[in-house]
Parts: sequence; C-alpha cells; structure tokens
Amino acid sequence: MISIERHAEGVVLPVRAHAGARRNEIHGSQDGVLKVSVTQAPEKGKANKAIAAVLAQQLGLRKSQVELVSGGTSTHKRFLVRGLSPEDLRARLEARGFGPR
Repeated sequence: MISIERHAEGVVLPVRAHAGARRNEIHGSQDGVLKVSVTQAPEKGKANKAIAAVLAQQLGLRKSQVELVSGGTSTHKRFLVRGLSPEDLRARLEARGFGPR
C-alpha cells in the first residue's frame, strides 16, 4: 500500500521517479511509493514538472493541485496533492489500477 500522508492542504504522495524513460507513465506501487516514469531529462526541474503533469492527468486532477514538496534532485520525491483526502486519493489510484495488487 502506498504511504499517503495527511497534510493541511490535502495529502502528500511519495513517488519514485525515473527520468529519461521511453514514455510518460505510472507503473504502479512498490515499497510504499508510486513509481512514475517520464521522458524529460532530469535537468532544471523539467522532469519534476513532467511528473506532476503525469500525476495530474492520470489521477483526473488539475495541474495546480499537484506540487513537488521535497526531493527536487532525488529519485525519491514527495508531491502535495491539494484538495483530496487520503481515502479519495487511494480510491483514484485503485480505480486506475495503481493501487495494491
């Protein structure tokens, strides 16, 4: 299960990032984090913006609802998802096949 944390503005979603991949996609979860790949190179924040965009698109959110809060230069990142409860986010993840298997 993904380790989603409550936040005053929504929830914090842990992500393991893979930049420079062949395509933008969410691979599911492993070890309590969501695995996301993007085609952008990890330079000047381009990959972080691409990951936020993939999360927003795949989870049916507005881009403004997803923001990087830590891990700017790491493969282990944390994204704030505004306006959702942990239960709402888990339901969206599971509905799209990204939840526990």
